[in-house]
Amino acid sequence: MAKVIKFEANGRLSSKAFQALDLQEKRRYLATRDAKEKMELIVSDPDAKRLAASFEPQEFYWLVKDIGETDALELLELASPEQSVFFFDLETWDGYDFSEDKTCEWLAHFLEGGEARIHQLLKRLDFEFLQLFLSRELIVGGGIGDQSNDEERLAEYDHTLDGVFMLTFKNPEHSQLIGAFLSMLIKLDNPLYTALMEGIKGDVDLELEESCLRFRTGRLEDLGFPPFEEAVSIYARVNPANFQLEGDKDLSLIAEEGAVIPLPSQDETLFFRALAIAERPALVQELNYLVNSALVAEGQAMREPEAMGDIARRTCGYLNIALESLCGTDEEKAAGILRSERLKHLFQLGFSIVYQLHFEAEKIKATDPATEKLLGGLLAKRPRYYRALDPDAVDAYREFRDLADVKRNTELLNGLIG
Repeated sequence: MAKVIKFEANGRLSSKAFQALDLQEKRRYLATRDAKEKMELIVSDPDAKRLAASFEPQEFYWLVKDIGETDALELLELASPEQSVFFFDLETWDGYDFSEDKTCEWLAHFLEGGEARIHQLLKRLDFEFLQLFLSRELIVGGGIGDQSNDEERLAEYDHTLDGVFMLTFKNPEHSQLIGAFLSMLIKLDNPLYTALMEGIKGDVDLELEESCLRFRTGRLEDLGFPPFEEAVSIYARVNPANFQLEGDKDLSLIAEEGAVIPLPSQDETLFFRALAIAERPALVQELNYLVNSALVAEGQAMREPEAMGDIARRTCGYLNIALESLCGTDEEKAAGILRSERLKHLFQLGFSIVYQLHFEAEKIKATDPATEKLLGGLLAKRPRYYRALDPDAVDAYREFRDLADVKRNTELLNGLIG
């Protein structure tokens, strides 16, 4: 007999009704709710840890970021080790640069989960990552066998946890946090503590960074995020006048499963209408990989919900501009192109069409505030549309959405040049 799910008058399920669902039904229902309601349902569920763990790491990350780390602490306590490592992978690196400040910030969040949470985390974090982080925070003397040199023996240290290793904290503002972490570490895994302290005394920081980046890149690739060099290649410009369809896409090589970043609601555009006609799950995954590429290329944007949304809108906007330039309003033709042409190639066309405005804007000198705002958006690294040109005339910027946006700016620039 089929299960009867009772919805309230507002279309929602009560907590009790939600908890009676199986895992798949819970996930389907959660997909219809906003971020804060999702968190409330997850943390109050009797099987909260299993429910939280059913989210792909990037899905869980986006949910926490949407809510805000401070408000999502209860949810963070439910993060699986794999999800927790994903937070460190995204939050503690900006391109090739490691941030001990961000590492401390996220370590503080996870320390609130107590020893059990840290014990889980220690089993998943790379040894090299821990060593790199602690080497930025500690000066270590002493050691097994007490083979210290004269400089070490004469130095003054702040602290020792075991009478073997002598520690000095490099950053006073982090000392309390690092001390709390080390106290847990020496209790939970003394051999690991010993290996880390010995390693900090001997290894070269640059080698550690390279190792950590290599491991991080591998993990992110497994989750659908390309290496930085591949990611930035989506912004390679092409000549729109000479653009040729290549038709070399093999959809069978694209995975049809995995977490999909929340996409902008632009059902009225040619791109989204054509995507609905094409009806290929692999196309959505290809789109997701393209958005992930844009996020990796922008670096900081991966950590900011608003910026993530802008990049998703930019990606869909460039694809729409490319299709409109190739198909006009022909939805069937556009759907056929989506099936056969790599989205990356179409993205490059859309970007190149928009970037032509950047070159034209470089020729103009602003003579009034409105023109200065218009040119400021077009001269950005990724050109942006000045919303004062929209009917609501808002003094702000947005992403380009269609060829009409491009034509409107082209006409204005021609007028300023003329």
